[in-house]
Amino acid sequence: MEIDISGAKVFFDLPIDLPVLGKLQISETLVISWLVMLLITGLCIWLTHDLKVENISKRQALAELIVDKANSFVVGNMGEKFRHMIPFVAALFATSVVSNLISLIGLRSPTADLSTEAAWAVVVFIMITSQKIKTNGFGGYLKGFTTPIAVMTPFNILSELATPVSMACRHFGNILSGVVINALIYGALALASSKLLGLLPGIIGDVLAKIPILEVGIPAITSVYFDWFSGVMQAFIFCMLTVMYIANAAEE
Repeated sequence: MEIDISGAKVFFDLPIDLPVLGKLQISETLVISWLVMLLITGLCIWLTHDLKVENISKRQALAELIVDKANSFVVGNMGEKFRHMIPFVAALFATSVVSNLISLIGLRSPTADLSTEAAWAVVVFIMITSQKIKTNGFGGYLKGFTTPIAVMTPFNILSELATPVSMACRHFGNILSGVVINALIYGALALASSKLLGLLPGIIGDVLAKIPILEVGIPAITSVYFDWFSGVMQAFIFCMLTVMYIANAAEE
């Protein structure tokens, strides 16, 4: 996709179709998602290698801190009976954070593709629905769509289906907006650098005008928010919504 901003053309990377294996189409998002999973798996193996009871290493201390925070987050928001959810929520948070931050090394974030968040939201929606059925029974689950009165059934069904849609679109929209804004900033700085340095006389101006000097350093400031803060915050919000929706389903 190409956008023209006062003569500067800014390009955004969209999913690139890679070679097809049989009927399976391998996309850029899929490849980087596999890379994210490999990174998380490798990190987990490294953190939990050679565990000790006494004289623990800083690496083990960090691993124990992460586990303790995951335990506190899930049990504190969902209750002791949902302790079995800790691995799922921790994996969801880690995957989201690494996927969001991997753009810092020049790769396209998988979360900038709606299909990624949609898959996560569908999994969470299935867990929410199964918890409601487990709590109220299948008949009670269906009866819930008729409350407070039967005429509200269509609206209750839409509200139920809106849960995964809103979760996916919220996460996707915030991550994609950061990608787009960063691209616009890079484009604007490249144009400004070309115009300003092009004012220099002679061959010096001609050479320096082709070097986007203003792109060095300045985008790092905006990256603190759009990549680091926003990426971690969106992962936290998605996990918080997950635990709250499932916990509320158990109380209905």
